[in-house]
Amino acid sequence: MLTTTMDVRAVEDQHTSGAYAKRPLTIVRGEGCTLYDETGRAYLDMGSGIGVALLGHGHPAVAQAVAEQAQTLITCPEAFYNDRRAELYAALRALLPAEIGRFFLCNSGTEAVEAALKVARLLTGRRGIVSLKRGFHGRTLGALATTWNPPYRQPFAGWVPESAFASPNDLASAEALITDETAAVFVEAVQGEGGVYPLDADYLRGLRRLCTERGALLIADEIQCGLGRTGRWFAFEHAEIVPDMVTLGKGLAGGLPMGAVAWRTELGQIESGVHGSTFGGNPLSCAAAIAALNALRALDAPARSAQLGAWLLGELRARHLPAVREVRGLGLMVGVELRERVTPTLQALQARGLLAVPAGKTTLRLLPPLIVTQEQLAQAVQALEDVSNGR
Repeated sequence: MLTTTMDVRAVEDQHTSGAYAKRPLTIVRGEGCTLYDETGRAYLDMGSGIGVALLGHGHPAVAQAVAEQAQTLITCPEAFYNDRRAELYAALRALLPAEIGRFFLCNSGTEAVEAALKVARLLTGRRGIVSLKRGFHGRTLGALATTWNPPYRQPFAGWVPESAFASPNDLASAEALITDETAAVFVEAVQGEGGVYPLDADYLRGLRRLCTERGALLIADEIQCGLGRTGRWFAFEHAEIVPDMVTLGKGLAGGLPMGAVAWRTELGQIESGVHGSTFGGNPLSCAAAIAALNALRALDAPARSAQLGAWLLGELRARHLPAVREVRGLGLMVGVELRERVTPTLQALQARGLLAVPAGKTTLRLLPPLIVTQEQLAQAVQALEDVSNGR
């Protein structure tokens, strides 16, 4: 067992793929909204593992469900029926719009997008894909086609499917791209990595109308903005629309790897064998997801996010923050656009015991666990004010 910070960092630096830029911080424990390094120093987690820890760290209901299921049955392929999987289907069915009742379970949000691409093609027989500029849907080869950021896509040009990119909140742009050859239109109702931009409700309603008229499937990516984070169970609900498909991931299983794609029951099933996942729908992750969804319901996560998010946005907009250009967001999904690159601010906040994540080169992203208190949010606001004013 590695016992020192230098041991841990030296071993990781020696063997890491290089895909991740490391911060000089070793996290060894978490409880609630707090993370701890190897010296025992506490950090307020305002990034929740990039939106994963919806219930914070070490939530007792999730931990108990995992422990009990690990002693009962960990793995069971979908060639067999399973009680935990069926229970999760029922829980998701109750949470999503009544029209949506088919599910494919996998291990992450990007896998859910991969599955959604294949399902859309199978159900429509079409090949076209439309996504939005600033949109982010993952970095595996299929999902990469729907992700806007050119530096992510350019190294793999020719390996990924082609996608057309419409301008956000510009219905004419979408209308020009969605044709009778379009299988799917991908949209985040709140664009996350692209800078935390909530899309206009009228625009989302217009996309819904266009997809219906032209036979394309509207796919709502709720991987980051879903499950209560924006003040509704799903961010598309703010526009009062029902998509054809929904992708889920991140916090779905309380921190364990899980993703899901759900679609309208009337669209039917896909053919056996055209897609699959060895670990998808395993009983361990299903048990964790059931516990997480039950805990989010008990917390009334959407109402809590709406109330605390409104307070947080109001406080940030009211403070004197000379380094800040704009504050955007919905519920507990907040973007603070800076007048300079975000990395120095992230470093300064970390030195003050607060962890956040970027959303592009100049935007600070706040994605606290949904169990966060107003006092903890006030601590974050004060730290950002101090850093913004050079204190």
